[in-house]
Amino acid sequence: MFERDLRIISCSVNNERTLLAVSFRQYTEEERVSRLLQSVSKYLTLLIEIHPINNVRVLKAVDSCVRVQFLYPVEGRNTSTESHLLLVSEDKYIEQFDIHVVAEEEHKVVIQNSGQLPRARVADDLIWAQWDMMEQRLFYIVPKESKNTLKCVQFYPDENFNSILESHLDISVNDTQLKLVNFGYDYCQDQDVASRSLNLQVFTSKAGGLCVCCSLASDIPDEITYAIYFLHKGYNKTFTVSLERTESHQLKEVAFMNLDYYVAAYLPGQFLHLLNIQHPDLLCYSLFLTGEDARIDMLQNCSIRSPLMSTVLDCHVGSMYAVSISDSALLQFLQNSKRDSERLAALHCALLRFQHTEDLEMQIIWWISENLSTCHSFDPIQEFIIASLYCRMCPETHSLDKLLPYTSLLDWIGIIPGVTCATDIISLPVLEFQNPKGFWEKLSSNLESVKYAEPHLHYHNNVLRREWRNLSEQREERTTTAYLRNIFENARKVLAHLDTWDSEERLVPLFQEEDYQQQLLMGLMVAQLKDHLMRHLQYVGKKKIDQIVLDYVANLLNLVHRIMKEVWRRYQLHSCIFCFDERGSTGELAVFHIMSRILEAVNGMCMPLPPGFHTLHLGLGVRCLPLHTLLHYIDNGVLHLTETCVRKLLKDLDNSEKNEKLKFSIVMRLPEALGQKVCQFWNHPINANFIARKYVKLLLEKLGKRQRSRPMPERLSVPVEFLPLNYLTNMLAEIEKQGVQPYEKQGHVNVRFVEETALKHTMTLLGLKYS
Repeated sequence: MFERDLRIISCSVNNERTLLAVSFRQYTEEERVSRLLQSVSKYLTLLIEIHPINNVRVLKAVDSCVRVQFLYPVEGRNTSTESHLLLVSEDKYIEQFDIHVVAEEEHKVVIQNSGQLPRARVADDLIWAQWDMMEQRLFYIVPKESKNTLKCVQFYPDENFNSILESHLDISVNDTQLKLVNFGYDYCQDQDVASRSLNLQVFTSKAGGLCVCCSLASDIPDEITYAIYFLHKGYNKTFTVSLERTESHQLKEVAFMNLDYYVAAYLPGQFLHLLNIQHPDLLCYSLFLTGEDARIDMLQNCSIRSPLMSTVLDCHVGSMYAVSISDSALLQFLQNSKRDSERLAALHCALLRFQHTEDLEMQIIWWISENLSTCHSFDPIQEFIIASLYCRMCPETHSLDKLLPYTSLLDWIGIIPGVTCATDIISLPVLEFQNPKGFWEKLSSNLESVKYAEPHLHYHNNVLRREWRNLSEQREERTTTAYLRNIFENARKVLAHLDTWDSEERLVPLFQEEDYQQQLLMGLMVAQLKDHLMRHLQYVGKKKIDQIVLDYVANLLNLVHRIMKEVWRRYQLHSCIFCFDERGSTGELAVFHIMSRILEAVNGMCMPLPPGFHTLHLGLGVRCLPLHTLLHYIDNGVLHLTETCVRKLLKDLDNSEKNEKLKFSIVMRLPEALGQKVCQFWNHPINANFIARKYVKLLLEKLGKRQRSRPMPERLSVPVEFLPLNYLTNMLAEIEKQGVQPYEKQGHVNVRFVEETALKHTMTLLGLKYS
């Protein structure tokens, strides 16, 4: 069709593959002068029918460069009688042409309009523009008053377009030439303006994130400065990076890439900065890589762009590459990282970015078990539980990501070597539309959460901790209230819900007993989380919220059990370890310390543990720890005495001197209610003496409260040297005569047992045989 080679500037084909728009340079300035063609336009823009090739329409014949782009507003549309074409002129305007076509015989498609094509002005006076091909959006910047203003035009399937976003940017733009992004690559033009052109791109994410990435000028040769405007959060962060080494041939222009959950700032041979779009508030959730860790294969020291999400274009060779974060490389980086900022960023990336698999969770749990003592600024168990819950639950309901916590950290004051960051508050974008859908609906929701102080929307445990303590202290008084019955019904539903998930025999002996305190905490967490969600998700409905809450708490217990199961497997422990007649192995000791850290982690977040956790923890402690260390852990609340474990310990251990010391130390530390249940399982004079003393003390206290004197009854014929037995027997006889029930509130007491215990103890002290 053309008699000579063309210097193509831009071309585009319509969705039906029936029309081709092309813009090209006819002659260079030198050619025009030499051929005396001063009246001929430098650039030509044509609209060409593809079949048949017999109709060419000139759209523009000007001395300024023009880019063309057909619209594809409906995916998968096969036939249409109308196409829409954008023309972007370097004279700083954009217009849309409407082209009607008709089908003729032999599959011919020709342009219907005989005269001028209808057109509409889309934008004027712009200094920068970017085309979003996948979502059919046009972003552009216009100077307005004292600031530059970012605007967005959305093109719709019904052939309309609207300007729906406006945001003021504090970015200095001194370019006199229009800068275009994603309108095709013109090497000559880019070379002409590269030194003074604005390096700016707009990225969106599936979760409603909107970021403006801009490279800024730096007065220091060995420093790179760039800013990321998180428009959906209402602030921007400016980063200054000190380069390790600079060579004359290396690029010094930062390339930005859209990886959906992350925005990447990449300087080949220097650094790769992955910035978390969804949670950009704390710097520790962004991953800054240098050296070999920052290497991107096949993209070394070349000019690149990111025209599509997770895609880059090598501008030198014209090749497109898919870009993604490698899970295996990330786990390797997590294993080798030495700084808490790197560990935390890699851990969050692995938990929130990748699809959860059993193998991935296993590797993360193994890493956590090895690095509990090396993480100083955060607790890896807490981060694993919170981030995993966030990842599992948020897809269930829209806006749930703004109501559930995603981290255990309230703040982070660490630094990244060689990187400084400054944060500034910016004005929120203004959206102009009704009934938003898709991305715009999510962006609107994000902006609303910022307006209403987003941090306060996330669920926190302050009230839960206070209420749990109050109910724990008032256990006896509130056991019959309807409120408490409802709390325990919540816990029962959680455990029943969990049972339906895991019907197989559990490797770790958990969920095999009742735990009043943990069930109380479970039920309270269900009630308070439900109230929190009901306040902000009223449109969801009570039934759906009930299901979300049950899933959340059950997932929490399941995650703790998952950690225990992987640790159990790693150290090859058996499902039943409650054999107290032998010492624990080194593997059991390691598991004990991991369980201690789990306990510390969940206590810090006021989260429940699976029933049986404390029994298992105590059993490992008895097997693995020296007595003085065991008692120290009990006295400081690390180990909790449970009825199941104490009863088994008193029954199974013989009465050797060492075991007697252990048993007596345990019995002395039992809470009164628990002591009454389990002490009678230890048939030993020391325990009998202990029981008798406590019983006498109780009787004296009760008699003192009666505030009246009583004559001492006649003593029985017992030798005077044994006054405790004499007094006890007389006191019991007197109380029985009075018909007094001494243990009215403390439970039932076997008086005959106490009397026989005292007698047996006396006979033992005399060296006599008791029968």
